[in-house]
Amino acid sequence: MTYQPFLPEVAAGSIEARHVAVSLRRHLPHTHLIVGSVVHIDHAHRRATVRPVGGTEQDLQYDTVVITAGAVTRTFPIPGIEDEAVGLKYVEEAVAIRDRLLTAFEQAATLPAGPERRKLLTVTVVGGGFSGVEAFGELLSLATALFEHYPELSADELGFHLVEVRDRILPEVSDKPARWVVEHLEKRGARVHLDTSLVSAVNDHIVLSDGTEYDNHLLVWAAGNQSNSVVARHTDLPVDRAGHFPVRADLRIGTPYAAIPDAWAAGDNAAVPDLASDIPGGSFTVPNAQNAVRQGKRLARNIVADLRGGTVKPYKHHSLGTVATLGLGKGIFQYRLIVIKGLLAWLMHRGYHVLAVPTWERKVRVALVWFSALFYGRDIVSLLSVQHPRAEFVAASLGARQRRDAGGPMAADAAAPDGTVATASRERPS
Repeated sequence: MTYQPFLPEVAAGSIEARHVAVSLRRHLPHTHLIVGSVVHIDHAHRRATVRPVGGTEQDLQYDTVVITAGAVTRTFPIPGIEDEAVGLKYVEEAVAIRDRLLTAFEQAATLPAGPERRKLLTVTVVGGGFSGVEAFGELLSLATALFEHYPELSADELGFHLVEVRDRILPEVSDKPARWVVEHLEKRGARVHLDTSLVSAVNDHIVLSDGTEYDNHLLVWAAGNQSNSVVARHTDLPVDRAGHFPVRADLRIGTPYAAIPDAWAAGDNAAVPDLASDIPGGSFTVPNAQNAVRQGKRLARNIVADLRGGTVKPYKHHSLGTVATLGLGKGIFQYRLIVIKGLLAWLMHRGYHVLAVPTWERKVRVALVWFSALFYGRDIVSLLSVQHPRAEFVAASLGARQRRDAGGPMAADAAAPDGTVATASRERPS
């Protein structure tokens, strides 16, 4: 289970990647877990078709189904994004973003000042919602701090672009705080493009609808979510136009007048009525972690009550406000008319989310990493090579084969990628 609000901090090296994912096997010891994908749900016959990883499809019979499949990244047919962009919904993506940025600094430090070096230090984030703005602020904070370790580079060469198709960012906060965030980011050297869309990203060349063009190295796509395809197209349960399950306030799939027996849903794949809203009958809960975690708890209690013949209760949650991190020591918080900016908002962000992440084990691990960073700073080691773990082994095997084909000895001195010399030898019996 991935706690997605922490992904921007993973991308910035403030949190260890594994600490934002909760092990299901460790914390659900009495549960039978199947690692794989649900490809179809036939609720009329109480059957789910599952495709395990590395296995063949199988049908699972069930009595009650709970669907919390979440959403998937929303994309558009823009030239280049399929080849160049990295999403921000999974741990692997956050790690890849961090490693690419750190590796770019290493490469730029070996180049003379010029267009190629400036390209390596250019980052574009598409999407001005909470995920995009938090990722943008955290990456900007990381990149700015890196210049301390790279005296060859100048902060003037850094290029950070945030692209948002609407005329404002952070729709969950009011206009004035949103404008303050834009001004804050621009004072830190970034450029925010409002009322602007991405036209092309072919060959690392960004073209925006406002006429801006530039060469880019890292493209982060955070332009929202869309319905999970299994939910939208591969079930006989009802879905709305957006591909979400219509659920009652008690989280059973159905309408306010009739529930579908033994079918429940919550989180980003469900349209949950917002009973705390001032808009009667026409509002749904915001698809964020604040609601999803609480809906999960209410759903569990309701299932137990239903199985035991008790009374199920509606989900109702009054928002605790909205809070976003904009980088190390920087943030913004709003609750109704109360707006807090800067260090205090950043501390509130960390305090809330370390309490909200599931399990005490993960809370402690995250808090310890944050505490150690007070003394030692961020971890700035790039592990980009982890994405290609066999590259060095394949290169060594190829070299050995070439020496064998050329008639050379099987064991010879070989130069390692970092320039050191490794010697392999085999003792012969006397």
